Amino acid sequence: MSTNAQIAILGTGHVGSALAEGLRRVGYQPQTAGHDREAMKAAVRSAEIVILAVPWVSLDDALGVVGEDLATRIVVDVTNPLTKDRQLALGFSTSGAEELQKKLPRSKVVKAFNTVFAQAMTSGQAQGQALTTFVAGDDAESKQKILLLASSLGFEAIDAGPLRHARLLEPLSYLNIQLGHAQGFGTDSGFRFVHGKQASSSRADAKDPPVWYQPESGQPGPREPQTPNARSK
Repeated sequence: MSTNAQIAILGTGHVGSALAEGLRRVGYQPQTAGHDREAMKAAVRSAEIVILAVPWVSLDDALGVVGEDLATRIVVDVTNPLTKDRQLALGFSTSGAEELQKKLPRSKVVKAFNTVFAQAMTSGQAQGQALTTFVAGDDAESKQKILLLASSLGFEAIDAGPLRHARLLEPLSYLNIQLGHAQGFGTDSGFRFVHGKQASSSRADAKDPPVWYQPESGQPGPREPQTPNARSK
């Protein structure tokens, strides 16, 4: 993706500042804004891509300022739905990213960067090794732009499928936090997805049903495995 792309970052804390530093390092010129309402609106107004790097509990406050201006924009959701006492607030039947898309029906929401610590966002690396960032979204063109953006930062960017897969990525981020802080591995750490080749993006179409794994073979199947009672009918 061209470094001429107009990018706005809302949030000037650890995550927003690290992403801004990383993007400037590779030639982008992101506009950043903290709590100033006029600065937020000005940054979003000229942007094609808006990165939401505010705490999840403050997300509605930010949307109250710039929500209408986000129509037609690519909105990158870096947040994780954590309560004030650092517990997961959503899961199973929805995700923070899906709820954000409902609030911004005219925007193209993409989940990305949420599974890595802020310090890795400047280079895409931890301990000198490239980390994986997973990118999920329903709009293929928007997702491809964020995959390229993440790659330019130094990450190995993986297409994680439709936006509903944020239900998986947000708990993964919570695990990352627990490993880094509670288990003492520190923040110069992260996940790397080892694989043979990139899967076809068509498999992750937003309309595709979930992939279920058959207990007998461990191989993916087209539908939910039947219960023993259902098999006997």
